[in-house]
Amino acid sequence: MNYQLGTIDTSILIIYGLILVGMGIYFFRKTKTSEEFMVAGRSIPAWAAGIAVMSAYTSSVSYIAVPGKAFDSNWHPLIFAMTAIPVTWFVTKYVIPHYRENNIISVYKYLEDKIGEWGRVYASFSFLLFMIGRTAVILYLSSLLLTSFIDVDIRTLIVIIGAVTIVYTLMGGMEAVIWTDVMQSVIMIGGVLFVGYLLTTEIFAKPEYLIQNAIDANKFSLGDTSWSLSSRTVWVMIIYGLSENIRNLMADQNYTQKYASVANVKQAKRSVWFAMLMYLPLTIIFLYIGSALFAFYSGTENVLDPSDLKGDKVFPFYIATELPVGMKGLIIAAILAASMSTIDSALNCSATVLFEDYYTKYFKKDPNEKNSINFLRLSTVVWGIFGILFALLMINAKSALDLWWQISGIFGGGILGLFILAISNVKISKKQGIISVIFSVFVILWGTFFRELSPEYSWLECTIDPIIIGAIGTAGLLSLALLFVAINKFRPALNK
Repeated sequence: MNYQLGTIDTSILIIYGLILVGMGIYFFRKTKTSEEFMVAGRSIPAWAAGIAVMSAYTSSVSYIAVPGKAFDSNWHPLIFAMTAIPVTWFVTKYVIPHYRENNIISVYKYLEDKIGEWGRVYASFSFLLFMIGRTAVILYLSSLLLTSFIDVDIRTLIVIIGAVTIVYTLMGGMEAVIWTDVMQSVIMIGGVLFVGYLLTTEIFAKPEYLIQNAIDANKFSLGDTSWSLSSRTVWVMIIYGLSENIRNLMADQNYTQKYASVANVKQAKRSVWFAMLMYLPLTIIFLYIGSALFAFYSGTENVLDPSDLKGDKVFPFYIATELPVGMKGLIIAAILAASMSTIDSALNCSATVLFEDYYTKYFKKDPNEKNSINFLRLSTVVWGIFGILFALLMINAKSALDLWWQISGIFGGGILGLFILAISNVKISKKQGIISVIFSVFVILWGTFFRELSPEYSWLECTIDPIIIGAIGTAGLLSLALLFVAINKFRPALNK
């Protein structure tokens, strides 16, 4: 589909981009040291850091995909958001105090302190690879969406969105990232609330009362409750939600660096609770929009091309055909906001990891502030360019890039397990730790590629839902590590 924006809506997008660059220029003058660039001098209010953490959970993918899931199936993504609440309790009680006590900026330094240098290198390198892929995917998908509304080549859009994000991120550092995230979140939340209100007035209007169609189609269900790991059951979503939320809040620099930018432990805890207590109702609104869109389009008079209304296409279709001039531009700006808040965080955190885990450790032990800030800004540009280049590759070689994305996820599969070992003070040797990680990688490889095999190899086939393969890999790593602990414990007794 292709629905071109008018002058007013296009102008809104241009003004939005200029505001972001202006914010970068403003914070450029305030960012003088490496600590200010990485953690904003630890001066960010808890509520603002919380909004930034929440914005890291949302992107243009979730803005489009979550309503699409509710439209196609049901509300099973809500389970992911609900599991974030017990995870938040765990992280704020046990994880954040550890990090603040050790004055952590790069979360991967914690692994070195607890399990050795090899763990830090493995985890930080996996993170850096993953951030290139994440930046590329978000750039590609948001630009692809915009091509439906703006008569500009997708390559040009990728470069423009990437360049604007690089500029304000490299100039203002973490302070620019967080305050632009706050602004972008206000736009995003305002946009979804407006759409939710608009749809509500349509689907609850008499005499049609279209909401009944969504209720009859079981669109508000949380999913199948059968005891199976082979399909997207409630139990699969609980496993996925718990493991992924722990990984995000404990082992992902995108999140930990934001709550490291506040003044103290109490503020850090408050910021994470603030984030999750916003994320849960926001997810409900996204899902409600998806179900409401199903109800809205179940009235045949509302459908222009029913065959086109599937999943990820339905929300853009509604924006293009139903929203008034001006609001259309604001909603698209909100989708862009979700994208750019994800990208700016990825770039700033990548620069921080390069600086903390490689530059000051292996190349320049005690750099002055000028060298430090220059390196951080250069790293932001370089990782931003990598993201743009890989996004451009996705246009013609999407399957190849998907494979790269998959591989980077596979080799990063052991990170969560290592953090759980570290925070639990589990002691194993370097060799045992590496063997455990390799075992985890092999479990994830099996779960990823050993599917739909020929009958003679069916005994090797993995039938577990792919969404929890990372959790299975983590369980494998922890199981082997604990076996090594038991062996280490009984070895002295055997040698007596």
